[in-house]
Amino acid sequence: MDVVRISKRMSKALRHQPERLGLTLDQAGWVPVEDLLAALHLTRDELDRVVAENNKKRFEVVGGRIRASQGHSVEVDLGYEPAEPPVVLYHGTPTGNVAAILAQGLLKGNRHHVHLSQDTATAEQVGARRGRPVVLTVHAGRMAADGHVFFRSTNGVWLTEHVPAAYVTAPTR
Repeated sequence: MDVVRISKRMSKALRHQPERLGLTLDQAGWVPVEDLLAALHLTRDELDRVVAENNKKRFEVVGGRIRASQGHSVEVDLGYEPAEPPVVLYHGTPTGNVAAILAQGLLKGNRHHVHLSQDTATAEQVGARRGRPVVLTVHAGRMAADGHVFFRSTNGVWLTEHVPAAYVTAPTR
């Protein structure tokens, strides 16, 4: 069983295109586990293994329901309460994106929020998915003091609507 491949299929189904598999997410992004198993032709043991071994802890299972913790491009309300962020958070991105980010800040694109990491190792891993990574520092404490709202997903990813350029610092080399 290819855990990574199945995890990517689950992410697509639970975050971006549930309708392609005949799934309907509820308003908070949940779908019955049995529906997902049938749509992806998985056993419950296979699903449990993917959920347990996903290095990003991307999925939540509660009772007979499953959802993605964050990263949706479809309309959902995950119900996270605002949270006080640490003084700094981090965002990993490929080198080619740095100039645009320093000019316009971090944009959520087609997702609900900008995703931020609490540690540089995670941010570097995220940034390396599409090229040579750069880890940017986000001055989250200052943002929060200035009225920006943050949320923390169940898997520890910090979420915010937008990070203006004034709160982003690139490493000096």
